[in-house]
Amino acid sequence: MNLPCKIVLVMLFLTIGAKAQKKPVDYVNPFIGTSNFGTTNPGPIAVRGMVNVSPFNVAGPENLPLEKDSRWLSTPYVHENSFLTGFSHVNLSGVGCPELGVILAMPTTGALKVNHLDYGTTYSEEVSKVGYYSNFLDKHKVKVEATATTRVGVSKYHFPKGEANILINLGLGLTNEQGASVKVVSPTEIEGVRTVGSFCYYKPEEAYPVYFVARFSQAAKEFGVWKKPTTYKGAEAEWMGYNGKTRKMPGYKAVVVGDSIGSYMRYKFDEPTVVEMKIGVSYVSIENARENLEKETSTRTFDQILAEAKANWNSYLSKIEVEGGQEEDKVKFYTALYHTLIHPSTLNDVNGEYPKMKTRDVLKTEDTRYTVFSLWDTYRNLHQLMSLVYPKQQSDMVKSMLQIYDESGWLPKWELNATETTTMVGDPAGIVIADTYLKGITDFDIEKAYSAMIKSADQIEGNPLRPGIKDYLEKGYLTTKTTNSGSVSTTQEYNISDYAIAQLAKSLGKKEDYKRFSKRAISYRKLFDKEYNLLRPRNDDGSWLTPYNPESGANFEKNLGFIEGNAWQYSFMVVHDTKGLMRLMGGGKAFTDRLQDVFDKGQYDMANEPDIAYPYLFNYVKGQEGRTQEKVSELLDTYYKNAADGLPGNDDTGTMSAWAVFSMMGIYPVSPANPIYTITTPKFSKITIHLDTDYYQQEKLTIQANLSEMNKRIQSISVQGKSHNSYFIPHDKLVNAKLLEFKLK
Repeated sequence: MNLPCKIVLVMLFLTIGAKAQKKPVDYVNPFIGTSNFGTTNPGPIAVRGMVNVSPFNVAGPENLPLEKDSRWLSTPYVHENSFLTGFSHVNLSGVGCPELGVILAMPTTGALKVNHLDYGTTYSEEVSKVGYYSNFLDKHKVKVEATATTRVGVSKYHFPKGEANILINLGLGLTNEQGASVKVVSPTEIEGVRTVGSFCYYKPEEAYPVYFVARFSQAAKEFGVWKKPTTYKGAEAEWMGYNGKTRKMPGYKAVVVGDSIGSYMRYKFDEPTVVEMKIGVSYVSIENARENLEKETSTRTFDQILAEAKANWNSYLSKIEVEGGQEEDKVKFYTALYHTLIHPSTLNDVNGEYPKMKTRDVLKTEDTRYTVFSLWDTYRNLHQLMSLVYPKQQSDMVKSMLQIYDESGWLPKWELNATETTTMVGDPAGIVIADTYLKGITDFDIEKAYSAMIKSADQIEGNPLRPGIKDYLEKGYLTTKTTNSGSVSTTQEYNISDYAIAQLAKSLGKKEDYKRFSKRAISYRKLFDKEYNLLRPRNDDGSWLTPYNPESGANFEKNLGFIEGNAWQYSFMVVHDTKGLMRLMGGGKAFTDRLQDVFDKGQYDMANEPDIAYPYLFNYVKGQEGRTQEKVSELLDTYYKNAADGLPGNDDTGTMSAWAVFSMMGIYPVSPANPIYTITTPKFSKITIHLDTDYYQQEKLTIQANLSEMNKRIQSISVQGKSHNSYFIPHDKLVNAKLLEFKLK
């Protein structure tokens, strides 16, 4: 063989090898979590995007009434459902309450029909990848493709020859609110507003608008609007008010306002035709929605937008590179990491404008203003992952919390699109802020943050973050009279927040506050009942709640002592004082025996936040660390799968996914606001975390293990080649080490 031929063959083999080598983005399976109440969806979204183009299949004859299981209401898509009624453009991922799921677009063929039960269809040929979704609408013979930028959803509809329609249905959605307006601006553009709000059925008075502009690549032959479901055609300007009266509106082509309304573009194609639709979204104004659309997509084709979305996702996912291990584990790992980069998500428009808390006046930010702060969930691990791998994002998230404080007078509890839903219990924002600062991310106003934390910790009257605080300060705990649900678990949450304040106070040199809040942080001990070796509610007079069943309250049943759980699922949720709890229980053996009981008695709930750290608590007892390694590995293999039901339950805006990411790397932030990680067996032989040198001194951290089918348990640990005789490692030591190495046996 001559030299040129050899060179060609070598180049060919190199090319084939390069093509075969997968990137992190190629391992993501967006269908994971779309079943088993995971409440994720497979639609395309940019990193922390405002827009998410999701197939909407929870409103059809095959799955009505929705009330059969209200948990399905919190997602636009369920993998088992087969009747599709559109593609929603603003959605939430991994939440347990209904909201958003609005601005539905739907391509149809044949005669115009505006009732979703008439135009809805089964679908096939479903494909979902990072930044891309596609399916085939069986009834209409239309192939749909979708991608997204941060604030714009982009769709391609492959229509067959004949009559075709594109519907914008503003009546369907997951939100508890109704009300919308829509205007056909021209044969190629529609604009409108949809009212959303009252997440988890809270505060219906805080409904708010989401604005949109839809632009089409083909001019419609006919266009119009409808309302329940009468159609109104043509260029004559009309305004349909809530009272059903109409009046002239100069300059409007076709417009209607009310409930269950929509608009349509109608076509007649002489040959198969592709129509591209772009929908820009804003929480500020229609003008901003149009500007978002133009600045993010006007000069880009669908394929360019898709390529940019994929490349951007890959750059974020590549911050952690894994080698060795099982291919299925790489899918689980990168999909979990993908889920952690959806929420918190972007609220501000391209020009920096965003709505102010409560009043929705227009404000402006230089950094990203984040929203969707599901903090009762995410304070436990997601923000710790952001601090380690994406510290700039985490810094902007803290700055967003401080903006919320400036605007509303309080740190967020469960903030959504500039509204405070007050969902769940506790005072979690301060935990995240303290944890962030103590990890060395300090480029925010820490004195303002500290003042905000002290306010919620001490203010007795009108305190939305700590209801029942008067009893907490006077008795050390909430009682069965203070609240009709969750007196113990709420006390525990306040304790953890007070621990965070104490640690931050110590760092800032505030000695008296450190002493005061350290004492407050362990008041849960007054609720420990030695008879059960578990926590137990107390009445207002200090007596124990009687009769008492520590198993009551599981599976979302009401319980005077606990929120979404029972005594078994909460008693070890004092991760800031694990050694103190151990002493209460009678020492290390009694502690591990009782902890093992949680698992053996079927009381451990992998899908609920209070006990997700429990598998790691065995590490606190010398000689019991193998139980942590065994249990974490078992949970990863049992509850995390490369399948639609591959999450243990509701992803809780990435919290369950963050648990998997940390656990598969072999480290876990077991105690929020305490900058340490505890250790378990990693799922990969080599993990490289590329650190942000704006925040950390080292460029990368490598975690290595001699992983094999035979070697699954840790024999020894070394840091930078030196023996590390602990199953805990401080954050600063970890990020300043180039190598964390496990020798397995």
